[in-house]
Amino acid sequence: MLDRLTFLMRLFFVFYTCLATAYAAAQEPLVPQAYKVGDKVPVTCLNRTVETGEHITDLEGHLSYIPFWTCAETNRPLELLFGIDTEQNCTIDFVSDPFFHLLEFYVHNDAPLTCRIPTRPLPPSALKDEFEKGVTDTTEGQGSLSEVYTPLVVALAGTLQLSHLHVSAGMNVLVHAAPKSVAPGTIAAATAYSISRDPPTRIVIGDPLPLRFSVRWYPNTSLPSGWTGVGGHLTFSTVVYCGLSALASAAICVAYFRGVELPRRLKSHGKDRLGGMERGGSGLGGYGLNGGSVNGGFGYGPGKRD
Repeated sequence: MLDRLTFLMRLFFVFYTCLATAYAAAQEPLVPQAYKVGDKVPVTCLNRTVETGEHITDLEGHLSYIPFWTCAETNRPLELLFGIDTEQNCTIDFVSDPFFHLLEFYVHNDAPLTCRIPTRPLPPSALKDEFEKGVTDTTEGQGSLSEVYTPLVVALAGTLQLSHLHVSAGMNVLVHAAPKSVAPGTIAAATAYSISRDPPTRIVIGDPLPLRFSVRWYPNTSLPSGWTGVGGHLTFSTVVYCGLSALASAAICVAYFRGVELPRRLKSHGKDRLGGMERGGSGLGGYGLNGGSVNGGFGYGPGKRD
């Protein structure tokens, strides 16, 4: 009897300890985590109605977001890799009728393809709602400004036809991380846009949609410098190229002059001088001894001989 009582007391003590630990953990606020290089960043997009393209809200009036369409390459919705520049393919196997109509809205710019990514890693699904409610947003009402998520608006380009769509499936994705000195492992801004000059993909209902994402990450919110100079084309490399071209041209000209032109001129000048000596006799306007004048000169003959 005493052994059973001791066992029950121990069991009660363990249960009470676990309950107290769980209660204390529930009372402590969830500390936001930070991304590490290579961590997966899930992409979710605003849920819209097929009929009008209007956004859908939940029972509390909040905007409803759903995961990005499933990629055939990974069999998962689109995910970015934190801090890694990469080329990602995401092929949507089947364009359904509702999805085709949503594409019409996106391509015709009737409604934007509004997506978002977590600013920091989200906790497990069981604590996700609690985490989102525990973080205070910087603005009131509906919108995309939030401390939990960073907006990722996709500018999808294309052409709407009567029976099909032309979609520019190649897209650039630019993501800015917050400076490490301010908030390490945190996403600050993001955007995506189609490369409209690439050949578009023709889409009808039932076709696959091969999306190609060229993802680039930046360590801060400043854009890197691009083209500089007059018209954006006069760069340091251009100046060096022009200088080297000028030096090469000058070297070729000097080599041609000294190796070809100068010897030819010297040879021609020598021939001219030799020809003048042969034609001129004792010189211009001089006096000869063998009779007659040369070029207007006076000559002296030997006189009359008997």
